[in-house]
Amino acid sequence: MKFEKPYSILGYGFFSMIIMTRRRVLQLLILLLLFTRGMSQNTIGLISLNNEIYSEGYNLLFPHNQSDVFLINSCGQIVNIWEDEGFVPGNSVYLTEDGNLVKCKRRTTSSVNDPIWAGGGGEFIEIRSWTNDSIATFKLNDSLFRLHHDIAVMDNGNILMISWEAKNLEESLMAGRDPDKLSQDKIWSEAIFEWNPFIDSIVWEWHAWDHLIQDLDDTKRNFGVIEDHPELINLNYDEHAGHPDWLHMNAIDYNEELDQIIMSIPYFNEFWIIDHSTTTTEAASHKGGRSDMGGDLICRWGNPQTYNRGSENDQRLFFQHDVHWVDPISGLGAKNFSKIALYNNRVGEELSTVNSLILPWNPQENRYEMSGETFGPTAFDRTVVHPFDEPRSISSSLSSAQLLPNDNFLICAGRWGYNYEVTPAGELAWEYITPIVRGQRGMQGDTSLTINANLTFRIKRYPKDFPGIVDDEIMPLSYIETSPDTSFCGELTTSVFESEILKFEVYPNPTSDYLTIKSEDSNIEYFEIISLNGHVIRRFPKLKISSRLVISDLMPGLYFIRSSLNQFVEFTKI
Repeated sequence: MKFEKPYSILGYGFFSMIIMTRRRVLQLLILLLLFTRGMSQNTIGLISLNNEIYSEGYNLLFPHNQSDVFLINSCGQIVNIWEDEGFVPGNSVYLTEDGNLVKCKRRTTSSVNDPIWAGGGGEFIEIRSWTNDSIATFKLNDSLFRLHHDIAVMDNGNILMISWEAKNLEESLMAGRDPDKLSQDKIWSEAIFEWNPFIDSIVWEWHAWDHLIQDLDDTKRNFGVIEDHPELINLNYDEHAGHPDWLHMNAIDYNEELDQIIMSIPYFNEFWIIDHSTTTTEAASHKGGRSDMGGDLICRWGNPQTYNRGSENDQRLFFQHDVHWVDPISGLGAKNFSKIALYNNRVGEELSTVNSLILPWNPQENRYEMSGETFGPTAFDRTVVHPFDEPRSISSSLSSAQLLPNDNFLICAGRWGYNYEVTPAGELAWEYITPIVRGQRGMQGDTSLTINANLTFRIKRYPKDFPGIVDDEIMPLSYIETSPDTSFCGELTTSVFESEILKFEVYPNPTSDYLTIKSEDSNIEYFEIISLNGHVIRRFPKLKISSRLVISDLMPGLYFIRSSLNQFVEFTKI
């Protein structure tokens, strides 16, 4: 059955009218009440929603430190849940078009004593049905290999999996690793395995260790001139102080049309692309496949210093996450063939951005074009930041970005569990704070939430017409949080509010430097200045009948004064 659409929240342009009828103002105030009630009382779960600009769909979440996967609607109501006691994320999760769930997980028991362990560590890839029946499972966690972070589900049902690959001291030195960069006498390289779950077999693989270069020691393997070989991986480029987790691949995606794999390498501050049209033997070499480059890198982007070209001024990526292809662009010509989106975590000390770029793919020559001595393009085609000064939008790790069908971006700032949707015009369409607090379902109204308390690797939205979701059969079940605000998405009527008499007045209006609030009602304890997006800008106590406020620091625009009795008066700052 269908459930009713949630009540629409204010659009920013909606408030641009300065002259309104009394009835219209009251209707707007009701909407603002609905919005600000969520802002002032809702500390987790749904924080704000503008259904007019929200991109409809269902949101998939696999929060850290607990075992359940949740699919929620725009109101934060659970529409499906996959429970799995005894396991935690390891880390990503996806829905398939046949209605199955594919997730990365590991045991809840401590992994710190395992031969290979670092943040993002996994152990199992499992396929579960919509009704949570286990269909297939793959495990890899031993002294040589360990699954971690992410997978890519291919159109044929096979699954590309990321794995650490341990190399001991002798292997590392023979390959040309700088001994001063072997703080634990070992290094973990990366491998990609393609698992066919129907026959439970690895059918293709790629190893970064087969594509190295070093210029430290000409008596060791892989010696060469690094800047002459951007297709190879500099074994001694190191931004992790010699820690074995040298590359920390944290994302993988597959482009069916190009038959290529993209992977995010945060400790190189770049992403790599390889040709998947090779055989496993060719993938271990420098020849073969459509590109005739074997398993070498056919493109890398974000930080040309990794192959001794460019400078720090050419670096564009900073410990990025969730690098993936947006749906391949067709019909726009070779230079606009493929768009990439990502979350750029450490752009600045107090800045994370979401970015997209269009790679200059040349289909006639099966290669990516360079811009001078480095891989193009030289800049992003789009950069997105939170439209307001929101500290929770900055995340130094985890996180995701998804370009939605209406051109909005759905963003997860992972260390805060802060998920939000923003339009190209900078309007907030949706805000949702993951309500799993320190591994437990949080209580609505709890104000103890701090950074890292509700870690969320990613959020992924599936449209209502996604083949794996039968929208007509979706029924909201409950909320993740306890004591939820069930009225947040309900409808309100205007009759009660139109009959009420305001208990205070505000003047002059419009105003530029100061505002006087007058009220004789002793029941009013305080007033607040509210912005159009529902944020409380300032709160001050009611001390006497008339109070004068200096507001010269406010940006010009429309604001609201709200009393502790939940009554509103709008004013214009000029």
